[in-house]
Amino acid sequence: MKMEVGSSSSNFKLYDQFELLEFEDRLVFKSLESPDKGFSICRHESSSGKPSKTSTIYGVAGTIRLLAGTYVLVITSRKEVGSFLGFPVYRVESMKFLACNEALRFSNSQEKRDEAYFMSLLKTVEATPGLYYSYETDITVNLQRRCKLMEAWTSKPLWKQADPRFVWNNHLLEELIEYKLKSSPATFTLLSRRCTRRLGTRMWRRGANLEGDTANFIETEQLLELEGFRCSSLQIRGSIPLLWEQIVDLSYKPQLRIIQHEQTPQVVERHFNDLYQRYGETIAVDLTDKHGDEGQLSAAYAEEMQKLPNVRYVSFDFHHVCGSSNFANLQVLYDKISEEFEKQGYFLIDKDGKILEEQRGIIRSNCIDCLDRTNVTQSYLAQKTLDIQLQRLGVFTSNEYISMFPEDYVKFRTLWAEQGDEISLEYAGTHALKGDLVRYTWDLKSMDALDLVSGRYTVSKSNPSPFQLNSFESFSYLPVASALLIGGLTLTTFSLQQAARNAQHYVSSVVWAGVTAGAMALVKANGRQFCSRPRLCRLL
Repeated sequence: MKMEVGSSSSNFKLYDQFELLEFEDRLVFKSLESPDKGFSICRHESSSGKPSKTSTIYGVAGTIRLLAGTYVLVITSRKEVGSFLGFPVYRVESMKFLACNEALRFSNSQEKRDEAYFMSLLKTVEATPGLYYSYETDITVNLQRRCKLMEAWTSKPLWKQADPRFVWNNHLLEELIEYKLKSSPATFTLLSRRCTRRLGTRMWRRGANLEGDTANFIETEQLLELEGFRCSSLQIRGSIPLLWEQIVDLSYKPQLRIIQHEQTPQVVERHFNDLYQRYGETIAVDLTDKHGDEGQLSAAYAEEMQKLPNVRYVSFDFHHVCGSSNFANLQVLYDKISEEFEKQGYFLIDKDGKILEEQRGIIRSNCIDCLDRTNVTQSYLAQKTLDIQLQRLGVFTSNEYISMFPEDYVKFRTLWAEQGDEISLEYAGTHALKGDLVRYTWDLKSMDALDLVSGRYTVSKSNPSPFQLNSFESFSYLPVASALLIGGLTLTTFSLQQAARNAQHYVSSVVWAGVTAGAMALVKANGRQFCSRPRLCRLL
């Protein structure tokens, strides 16, 4: 049996009024309430223009597989006999099994005899008396139990609420329910919002300002829409909320420098107070290395966090634990925070807009750039949330996870990866690691542009030009330094070649080598001054 469902099929009910169109090659069920909803069952691969028979049915009671194929049981007649909790209740007056294929003609004689006997049994089923159902409420659960059930239970689809002990066609519905779950379309949306309070690019906007606003602060919302339900879960990322910088110089990886300031404790406190007012209790996940420059910054961060009793700080050395792309080791981090993370929950509303759940807290993640490590970690936590939501809505059982469905899992991971690329492109100017010169040149231009359009810098004729060179600027001294380096290396090389033929040239070789080394030391010591920097606003 091959079932095909229309684009709006996730909302149709198996117990509904349908117009049944019987074609030679297929059965078509069109909802009378919403003609654009319904489904079809393919009998065999061919095509026919007009249906051989059209009739009205009042529900699909299930399917059963026999030797020759599958049969679908439909309700052909009903009678309203009363109500339950204000909802109409109907009695089944007649039913009919319809063949979904024509495989019987390919069966042997014994199979045909067996199939004929099975069909006689189905005729008996069609005449079963005393079957009742409702389109709008569950009549298998008594009032007392219903009132004691949690609100979360009653928000589930009717077939999930039902007591299977009293569902006559429970077995017959299994295949239809399984297919309906697999075919129910869901909309998954990932939305990231960048804060404008400390806009800037990677090397020119680090850490926090005195107001507690951090660079690269982003709120990410993951939305799931399924059968009228809407789920929302939030995570945030942001630079380490200390006063620190990493100014571009001529080294491959500029050194991190913590700015010693008397207001540092207040800066950290202002940042997390703002988060608490907006999101509730916060878990701060620090993904930085625990050695080198990152280690010093992480240690300073941890020291300040000890002063905040209402924020939980979790240190997790991502590179150490998840090195060589062992991202499954993020389970170690999850085990540390799972209880609080699941307690924070997510936001959930039903199709009527009724709030069923609220998110009460937030995970704040950071590495140094709040890009690669942070994105991998957030996507891991988002996957955990998605599994919980799909289990809650009845799409997954308690033992099923999105990673068990390869096609959907790839889509999920791709969406998070593309989001990470977009965030990196805005903050660092590149999707992946490229030459520092390319990144820093983009950083510089974009930094001034952001300061201009965000209003951080105001153009005024009364202010001096920000583009005039100061006493020591890269544009004025870099050519001189470059000439000294290139000239010194050239003369040193030439004098060494001459020294092989004349010992007197050793002295000049030493002199020129000293000049070259001195020039290199001067350039290295003043690396920041030899690099262009934003001109419109101060970095802090």
